[in-house]
Amino acid sequence: MVERVIAVVNTGSSPARKLKEVAKREGRLVDVTEGRRTRSILVMDSNHIVLSSVQADTISQRMQALHPGYHLAEYQRQVMSGAKEST
Repeated sequence: MVERVIAVVNTGSSPARKLKEVAKREGRLVDVTEGRRTRSILVMDSNHIVLSSVQADTISQRMQALHPGYHLAEYQRQVMSGAKEST
């Protein structure tokens, strides 16, 4: 499912909290913290927001271990270039 992750966000910022609130209100929030403290937020390609108790850096490292050639920044550039071509 690594291909479906658009971004991994730290929870400390005001925009991250806003993202969480809006997703909860719209029924797009998935909480997988199992009652633990939320340490990162994953933004999925389906527009769902996933709350995780794992640090953002740890998630990034695990994603790299699963798919060594895969980088979120590279994926974002591909998505943006595809959007520009379709307009």
